[in-house]
Amino acid sequence: MFCSNQTAPVAPKEEQMRRPRRNHTPAFKAKVALAAIKGEKTLAQLAEQFDIHPNQITQWKTQLLQKAVESFMTPAERTATHGPSVTDLQAKIGQLTMENDFLERALDRVHGPSAKR
Repeated sequence: MFCSNQTAPVAPKEEQMRRPRRNHTPAFKAKVALAAIKGEKTLAQLAEQFDIHPNQITQWKTQLLQKAVESFMTPAERTATHGPSVTDLQAKIGQLTMENDFLERALDRVHGPSAKR
């Protein structure tokens, strides 16, 4: 007998339908993030309107605000904030390889080939 204080049985996780993973376009993400920045609607209203979880809207809003600064930077400022370029790193690897080879040859001349580990 089913009493009012009992809950209905819950189906096992395997039987529950999961929503398929959705990939949103950058344009859609920007549209949602801009709507959140405007502040004309609450996160809950935007989540319902766009059928997106409120946490996702907050993430996209934060990303947009962080990237907004970069859009006004010059290319030199962007590379300065992101560290050395791949070309610079490859040049450094080449330089260090040459130095390593030079030092190995010098060590061979001084102590012989058996001095290597």
